[in-house]
Amino acid sequence: MTKIVLATRNKGKIKEIKELLNTLYPDLNVLGLDSFPHIGEIPETGETFEENALQKARTVCQMTGLISLADDSGLVVPALGGEPGVYSARYSGPDATDEKNNARLLNKMRGFKDSERYAYFVCVMAACAPDGQTLIARGKWEGQIALQPEGEHGFGYDPVFIDKESGRVAAEMTREEKNKISHRARALKELLKKWKTFYTSTLKEEVEKLGR
Repeated sequence: MTKIVLATRNKGKIKEIKELLNTLYPDLNVLGLDSFPHIGEIPETGETFEENALQKARTVCQMTGLISLADDSGLVVPALGGEPGVYSARYSGPDATDEKNNARLLNKMRGFKDSERYAYFVCVMAACAPDGQTLIARGKWEGQIALQPEGEHGFGYDPVFIDKESGRVAAEMTREEKNKISHRARALKELLKKWKTFYTSTLKEEVEKLGR
């Protein structure tokens, strides 16, 4: 069974991505960074989602010798100049939590009209193989910011994000429902369109190494 490493310790992300990957590739043993305690926090110094995702994927690939898959995702609110953007996870400061981030966002949007509450989630996924190959894919999920938190599911900004199509708050959706329409699902779908070539050539490279 082939192992790949998700460059995150976020249990919500690991569970979501693992389920999506194993639906199409049940032979993949999907691990999180909890399986590699020697890997510390990976700095996110990029100015874009793409730069951060590639930085994490390459770092973990180099440290484990395994195919690595990283994502950088966040919420973009045009009326706030694109905030929180790449700073979504740490929007409320060094001791940020989901609750603090949501509270700061809602406070900054107090008094905004419905037309100003448009927002979208972005997810960029990057895969890196030991032979240096990389893949990048991007997904987008449109909606708007709610007036107050709702729902009990999900994580991150799910309680304050209203899906454009259904009008439901993301945190009111089951994991299965969210996995069909989320920004992460869409990015992974794009990634998997290219995955077969990437995965096959990576395995071929590993076999050739063993034969040298």
